[in-house]
Amino acid sequence: MSDSLAMLENASYTWTEDSVRRIITASSLAKSTFYYVQEIGYFKTFYPYFTERKNLNSFLILYTISGRGFLQYHGEESVLTANTCILLDCMEHHKYSVDQDETWEFLWVHFNGSNARGYYDLFLKEGICLSTLKNSDLFRTSFETLFSIWEARNKTTEILASNLLTELLTTLLLQNSSTTEEERYIPEYIQKIGKEIEQRFREDLSLSYFEKKYNRNRFAIEKEFKKYMGIPVTESVILARISHAKELLKYSDATICEITFEIGMNHVSHFINLFKAREHMTPLSYRREWRNE
Repeated sequence: MSDSLAMLENASYTWTEDSVRRIITASSLAKSTFYYVQEIGYFKTFYPYFTERKNLNSFLILYTISGRGFLQYHGEESVLTANTCILLDCMEHHKYSVDQDETWEFLWVHFNGSNARGYYDLFLKEGICLSTLKNSDLFRTSFETLFSIWEARNKTTEILASNLLTELLTTLLLQNSSTTEEERYIPEYIQKIGKEIEQRFREDLSLSYFEKKYNRNRFAIEKEFKKYMGIPVTESVILARISHAKELLKYSDATICEITFEIGMNHVSHFINLFKAREHMTPLSYRREWRNE
């Protein structure tokens, strides 16, 4: 291993006697299939507790129960108080420590998995590192259940652990503090556009069409549609067309050319390229796979 990827860890292990740390060795099945626990614990720390690390192939969820800690990550310092939670990529340099004047109590889990990197990248995209939980009781219960199932490990433990990790990650995504109540309300005209795309995807549902129909600027429509629906108007139309094309590929004998025109497109090559870009296979390969041909 090169020096640039060498594991770095410095720490001061000052915590109370009732603190607990459990190291878990995951099975090969768990490592290849699930989210899996590497280490999990409960710490009640006091000064000068700190942990500093880099180049550890792991992700860390740390939930503060009480007290106050400090986090240095991505060139910024954050204060960790009760009901806050962080998600870290332990390959990147980070340091967390207790406040000099009080104790810091927290639950934590190191985990990994085949799609852990993708989940973490989604958090980065959403700008989430530190979250203040609105339903901390539910989150804490899931965390404590995750901790307790290892006390009586059996053949279902790793499956349950993967499910609980997914619940924790999903809760953190939904708890994105940048999403306000106003943003959760989808304007009626955006809902109508989404419904119209679903029902009339074969037609030319361009931004110009919606601009005229709803008497709104096309750029404002595009911005709001993406804000509330997660994708641009054009992409929504494409996905609706591809979804119908998949139905025809599975349950009809229509040719690729016939399907192209049936879903409202004029060029077979364009349809094939759009399909491949989203499904990573050609329409014909999709038909063969789903028909077991």
